[in-house]
Amino acid sequence: MQKFKEGFLWGGALAANQSEGAYLKNGKGQSIIDILPVGVERKRGLKEPNYVMEQTFDYYPSHQSIDFYHHYKEDIHLLAELGIKCLRTSISWPRIFPNGDETQPNEAGLAFYDAVFDECLKYNIQLLVTINHFDTPLNLAQKYGGWQNKQLILFYRRYCKVLFERYHKKVRYWITFNEINMILRNPFLAGGIVKSGNKVDKETIFQAAHHQLLASAEATKLAKELDSNIQIGCMLAAGSVYPYTCNPKDVQAALERSREQYFFIDVQVNGCYPYFAHRYFEEHGIQLTISKEETALLAEHTVDFVAFSYYTSRLETVDSELRKNLIEGNAMASIRNPYLKDAGWGRQIDPLGFRITINEIYQRYQRPLFVVENGLGVEDTFDEGAIHDPYRIAYFRSHIEQMAEAVKDGVDLIGYTTWGCIDLISAGTGEMKKRYGFVYVDLDNEGHGSRKRYKKDSFAWYQKVIATNAAVL
Repeated sequence: MQKFKEGFLWGGALAANQSEGAYLKNGKGQSIIDILPVGVERKRGLKEPNYVMEQTFDYYPSHQSIDFYHHYKEDIHLLAELGIKCLRTSISWPRIFPNGDETQPNEAGLAFYDAVFDECLKYNIQLLVTINHFDTPLNLAQKYGGWQNKQLILFYRRYCKVLFERYHKKVRYWITFNEINMILRNPFLAGGIVKSGNKVDKETIFQAAHHQLLASAEATKLAKELDSNIQIGCMLAAGSVYPYTCNPKDVQAALERSREQYFFIDVQVNGCYPYFAHRYFEEHGIQLTISKEETALLAEHTVDFVAFSYYTSRLETVDSELRKNLIEGNAMASIRNPYLKDAGWGRQIDPLGFRITINEIYQRYQRPLFVVENGLGVEDTFDEGAIHDPYRIAYFRSHIEQMAEAVKDGVDLIGYTTWGCIDLISAGTGEMKKRYGFVYVDLDNEGHGSRKRYKKDSFAWYQKVIATNAAVL
């Protein structure tokens, strides 16, 4: 049986706020992530946005990052040498609308993405662009309270209209929001939500998410009216949730936890809130403001494909003792799975879980799927210009093998873009030492280094995988 269809989009993924740098360059405004420092203070800031808004820190990782802004030609040339067919990247919202609420875009920001996209197309690299990847303009958080304010739908729609009109002939695949379910775990980073005292209640979070869902539907409507060939996708942070035991209570707990990640994707694919939402809202005292017009908008403008990130599976139990020692990876806390190896930073390695997750999502939605993040964050050793990373090769080999099994199962898979194909700063910690790429960037956690690029051993390995459509792993 064929593993991957002809034209399968092998690629890599980056995010503007984690790679571009060029802080405030050519009219760019501040994004939420621009006020987050590195390390422990960053983690506190994600939970207490008012704390980081009132402080000044010595180092902000996003201000310089790996400086993709000035290295994009070199970096895209490297990706072309790698052989990628698709680059997933994002557009920095405050680079286009510095404060988010302007009526006219920043032409210098648009010109930068013209240059980046043209450089990719020069090498026949297709583009998958995320419209909002954790970089809501800071002004929209400070002045409007973030996505809890319905006015952000208007600002987002204006932003999308500019992007689609400017780039629709260059970009076919779009994602409206990065990991939309992450707003449940990190309302400041994912939703720009700011509240007095930093306490954010569930009703505020779900109302903000509802506004994002409406904005996503508005974007889909705009895109299709402009060009029917545009493909609009949603995205979730995915990972199947296993029950810790066969105790029915553990099974029910795993089911409820799993529903959390699919809550908003159900709306974007099916056009309405899932059947279990009504009980959830009632039991948690959540009363959303939803008009008949909004209900119709969601129903009429659903997405073309489902994109997702996968790093690991999760484990759930009702056992209070076991729940005292949770590990946290990608903001998703979990019981430690004794059958899996640790990858560091609160993650465990579960290749078979990748196949399980892919099948679970496809069975639920019956829409084409796009794996847009998958990878291993590790501290690499720089040895006189060489970076030997057999652990990364082993990780990708095992996951691609299981992805191939999912394709054999009958899943319609568009493509696979590995996370951080070039080393970039971590969204959660701001660190550089948590490296994902096939290309090493000479930069440390404090921002010191030449920012020179070096190919890792995994570069040549992935190059062969792409060239053979994964016939050679």
